[in-house]
Amino acid sequence: MEDCAESIEVSQISGYRLLFKALTVIPISHYVIGLYCVFLVFLYNFLELHFFEDLFSGGSVVNLTYHSGSELYQSVVSKCKILHTRYLSTPWLASPHFHTTLIELFGRPPAFTYKRELFHASDGGTIALDWLMSSSVLGSPSDDGNVIPKNSTTPIVVVVPGLTSDSSAAYVKLFAFKMAKHGWNVLVTNHRGMGGVSFSSERIYNAGWTMDIRDINNHLREEYPDAPLYLVGLSIGANIVGKYLGEDGDRVPVAGAAVICSPWDLLIGSRFIKRRLVQRFYDRVLAIGLQGYAMLNEAHFTKYGDWEGILKARTIRDFDKYATCVATKIETVDTYYRWASSAGYVKGVAVPLLCISSLDDPVCPGEAIPWDECRANKNVVLATTKHGGHLGYFEGITASGLWWVRAVNEYFDVLHSSPLTHKQKKSQSPGHCTPEESLIDQSPYVTVTNGMVAPAEVDDNLTEAEITQN
Repeated sequence: MEDCAESIEVSQISGYRLLFKALTVIPISHYVIGLYCVFLVFLYNFLELHFFEDLFSGGSVVNLTYHSGSELYQSVVSKCKILHTRYLSTPWLASPHFHTTLIELFGRPPAFTYKRELFHASDGGTIALDWLMSSSVLGSPSDDGNVIPKNSTTPIVVVVPGLTSDSSAAYVKLFAFKMAKHGWNVLVTNHRGMGGVSFSSERIYNAGWTMDIRDINNHLREEYPDAPLYLVGLSIGANIVGKYLGEDGDRVPVAGAAVICSPWDLLIGSRFIKRRLVQRFYDRVLAIGLQGYAMLNEAHFTKYGDWEGILKARTIRDFDKYATCVATKIETVDTYYRWASSAGYVKGVAVPLLCISSLDDPVCPGEAIPWDECRANKNVVLATTKHGGHLGYFEGITASGLWWVRAVNEYFDVLHSSPLTHKQKKSQSPGHCTPEESLIDQSPYVTVTNGMVAPAEVDDNLTEAEITQN
């Protein structure tokens, strides 16, 4: 037995020696190639590339979620060809991270100039409104590209940008140019403290503050009563638009709306963005952007926020703790996220609303999408794709276009020619929920001033003016 055991041990040692000798015979170049292949597989999975998937499948199917009796689907969305074909990503950008991080590099429109209007909100705040007239893009000789007649019937598209974005963002300019080229007038509403305009009241903008878009839409309805209004929200702007539509129901003065890549539930999003290394990267980058926004308005945030905390902020949650919650007098970040989230307001939407989201969005997770609420509301159609990233959706071999831009363009075109365009109910003035009245959170943690508005003196030197912005 001992001899047998020794024989087995010797054979094992000999086997390892033979294996080692065999490995030494393999050229070093083969090892390099092998390691390179392993690295490529790792990189392919880490970046969530889907080139081969697209190659064999022909792109992502657009899944539509809607009420079985939805007239919006039957009369409008069913006629939208783009929403019934596959979304095929630009092959060399087939990753949600490329779609998200390279949004400023590709898909840029030709150069154009906005016409600026300064709007004074109900609390004295100043908001920069940037206009792009269809006549200035189309070059119509009969129209003044800087003036909209009071009796104009040309549709107006109001755009609410994403977090730390303004009218100069590439994706905003691309959408604005495409809609203006299509013959519609476009108005981009810059968030407070952005677009080169300083604060003139205590209030800062946040993800749940809908009073500004309410004031602007009511102003547009008074100025241009015959021009149909359409509303588009992008990223955090989509959350603001969705919440506003749900708060005001059939009293909103808009004919239809679209929300693109909405975060929907900010509490879920705040947990999602900490899960993986790549998500934490986005969290840090967005926090740096918010710090930059605060530094542009240092005097304001020093007075109404915790400036030392803002400078030390490493995440979006940190910034909201030291800036948003302090300035709006909400005691906890979770309370703010619950109050600001638009998911709970989907049931109140009473205008035709198209929602577009990508399930591989690295910033706004698919798990936050209110699927059942969208399915239960006859006025809402939810379009989801497996790929697309956050506000990216690059398409074409040169990445010169964004799929969602074409989809929204077609949707508004079909909706505008249908009998479903919403007519505003004039029975009572629009209402809105403050944190105390929120249907999502009525906990005792909130201590705010009435309506989260603290009156402030407005600088008499600030007057409405027209400023040209390149």
